[in-house]
Amino acid sequence: MRDTSSTTLEATIVDLTYDGLGVADLDGKRFFIPGCLPTERVLLAPRKGRRKYQQADLVEILEPAAERVVPPCEYFGRCGGCVLQHLDPLAQLHLKEASVRAAFLRIGGVEPEEWLAPIQGPQWNYRRKARLGVRYVEGKGRVLVGFKERATRLLTDMAHCSVLAAPFDKLLGELATLIGTSTIKRRLPQVEVAVGDSAAAMVLRTLDPPTEADKNAFCEFGRRRHVDVYIQSGGPGTVRALEPDQARTLDYRLEALDLRFEFAPTDFIQVNAAVNAAMVEQALGLLNVRPSDRALDLYSGLGNLSLPLAQRANQVTGIEAEAGLVARAVHNAQLNGLENTRFLSGDLNQPEWSFMREHWDLVVLDPPRSGAQVVVEQIGQMNPRGILYISCHPATLARDAEKLVTSQGYRMRTAVVADMFPHTHHVEAMAFFER
Repeated sequence: MRDTSSTTLEATIVDLTYDGLGVADLDGKRFFIPGCLPTERVLLAPRKGRRKYQQADLVEILEPAAERVVPPCEYFGRCGGCVLQHLDPLAQLHLKEASVRAAFLRIGGVEPEEWLAPIQGPQWNYRRKARLGVRYVEGKGRVLVGFKERATRLLTDMAHCSVLAAPFDKLLGELATLIGTSTIKRRLPQVEVAVGDSAAAMVLRTLDPPTEADKNAFCEFGRRRHVDVYIQSGGPGTVRALEPDQARTLDYRLEALDLRFEFAPTDFIQVNAAVNAAMVEQALGLLNVRPSDRALDLYSGLGNLSLPLAQRANQVTGIEAEAGLVARAVHNAQLNGLENTRFLSGDLNQPEWSFMREHWDLVVLDPPRSGAQVVVEQIGQMNPRGILYISCHPATLARDAEKLVTSQGYRMRTAVVADMFPHTHHVEAMAFFER
């Protein structure tokens, strides 16, 4: 280290945090700097901060890393949506796999017997679901629509977004102008967008009711841009189409399996269609479903994995906390002519469910970030021969994997990372456990 001035330091970046901050270690003090990559020599300016956790700003890159690329997005560095655009896509994937490997070892003290090749999909225009912030900024005298700035509560001033699926990738500026002309521009905090295979929709979250003129303007925008417009005044049950007779059904297909799934604009679905299809295919291969199998799909959503399982198994039961998704799963099973399914609503954080005392040949877990700790602690009594765990958070996956291996009698046979959210720090992973 050499001190180049009273306010700047020269350092080598030795690591990258899960959320894309470069790490420098200077005389035992760790600095966290945005926009840096491992191996780079940089000039940094320390901010005021805590003694052992010091943030800094990047002043200059003195020696760039070989994996550095020019970020194609003009908002990179300000927008908090993507933090890894300066890193080569293949290197991004390696970083995400490394974060899962490290979590397994550091938190769980376990590792899989085999790592499968990472699952990749398109790098751009992949995101078919998103919640966008909306804010009227007095200083600018106009509305902003987009993602939050990095490390602030402000919204990024952006007119387009290249990770959003069409048509929304090019509509943020138009949406901002549209909302800015309405009477509720200060009382509309969020737009949720959803893109299916043959339709697109947006849900305007309103704190005050729009006027008839507002509704007409919203509908005219929707017709012009082939987007169905919904209003949400409260909870999920208040979502209403402004032109119900014209609203189209949102759906997506798993073409290889000849399955079709319908969903509502605010429903949870996997945002990256290509990666989701590849993960389902990989999951079926790992589970090796037999015609006599009884399969239990926990956190089953609208049936994204339950229905592919039902095509192969004797019986599939899905458990999901959100009643709306349960209803959608039942509908999707009927839509695809699958009669060997059952879907129930249940909070899986509560112990002692009756299905926990039944025998299941296969169990699928696809929990939220908090993981599946309560289920994992009881899974031994169900005695499945195979468990597939799909995770969006490496730390809780590692925690639960340790329980399955050390106290529930399973071995972690394989693991695989999927790049569900390219250019972001989010990582999706699957691990398969055998009795």
